[in-house]
Amino acid sequence: MALQIRAFDSDHPSALLDLEWALPLEQWPDASLVALPRGISRHVVRFARAGDEVVAIKEVSEWAAVREYDLLRDLDRLTVPAVDPIAVVTGRVDADGEPLEPALITRHLGGSLPYRSMFETTMRPGTVNRLLDALTVLLVRLHLVGFAWGDCSLSNTLFRRDAGAYAAYLVDAETGQIQPGLSNGQREYDIEVARLNIAGELMDLEAGGSLHPSVDPMTFAEAMVARYTDLWHELTSESVYPLSKRHQIDGRIRRLNDLGFDVAEMQLQRSPEGDTVTFLPKVVDAGHHQRQLLRLTGLDTEENQARSLLNDLESWMAGQDDYEPGDPLGARPEVLAHRWVRDVFRPAVRSIPLELRGRMDPAQLYHELLEHRWYLSEKAQGDVGLEKTVASYVADVLPNVPDPEALVEAAEE
Repeated sequence: MALQIRAFDSDHPSALLDLEWALPLEQWPDASLVALPRGISRHVVRFARAGDEVVAIKEVSEWAAVREYDLLRDLDRLTVPAVDPIAVVTGRVDADGEPLEPALITRHLGGSLPYRSMFETTMRPGTVNRLLDALTVLLVRLHLVGFAWGDCSLSNTLFRRDAGAYAAYLVDAETGQIQPGLSNGQREYDIEVARLNIAGELMDLEAGGSLHPSVDPMTFAEAMVARYTDLWHELTSESVYPLSKRHQIDGRIRRLNDLGFDVAEMQLQRSPEGDTVTFLPKVVDAGHHQRQLLRLTGLDTEENQARSLLNDLESWMAGQDDYEPGDPLGARPEVLAHRWVRDVFRPAVRSIPLELRGRMDPAQLYHELLEHRWYLSEKAQGDVGLEKTVASYVADVLPNVPDPEALVEAAEE
């Protein structure tokens, strides 16, 4: 059988032909690989460069590769955070003509790390909580679109910094399935699997001395279940409000927005007695602040980064002479937003020396500058301005931020 590469979404599918498909993945030479931290996987996984992209390659059966590829494409259409599928490779043979296992190729998620790489130094309990919060939000989002994961765990997730929190991405959809909707029993099964997996993974870290002594694996795993229950209830529960207090419905919608979710449809029913209104959010989409920032500025960020940047944008707009909310003669928010990108956001990011700028993505970098500006201003009892903030951040903070290249070097050792 001839080598076949079904490349569906790659911008440079021909670059995939240059990879070492006649060798088992475990035997690929170092010159063909990119040394990045890898999580635990039941399959052989390696990172390689294909043209301008870094890709993750997983050896798996053809049926499993095609199925997982289709699931990842479905999740992409549903705007659920997951790695991007690129191709399925079949028809692999070695130099002697012996068949080799097919492979699934996904795009490496820039700036992401598997959880074990984040525990190379003992992680504080607060950071563990933020990781579990991110995983909880991911699981809820999957369940909202009818995706039963089947193997929710820290190992099957990648994490990226998102302002003061983390964003979680599904990296292994092998055990998943998408349905029109999930029953309570299906959700409860996923939650129980997550609880057991997380407890086991934290116990493994504990045994290796990588877990803070105050972190009890079972307690933290149970807390994740409680977080899930609270968030699911807030997003999906039916509420009954007095007819005279319709503003409470607006308050509920604002709480959902604050959690990063939009109500795409809602059901309002007046009771026969005529004195109450029943409110039920029918479809809830995540990424409320992401979409708002993208619409205004064209910047594509994580949710908490977007919230931070929007707050700064709104403060900046309020100080512009031509901004008068509701005034048809005033500058439109979209115009001011693009002016903010041009005159504030981009100059601040570009003021960071090029050799240090690559340590985090631009949105995270700008958020860090905002946080540092607040710290300096509090200390000085007055706004210190962005120029002084950048100088202080470059001198005192950024040199202590881990360099991604250093992580690669550590992975190679």
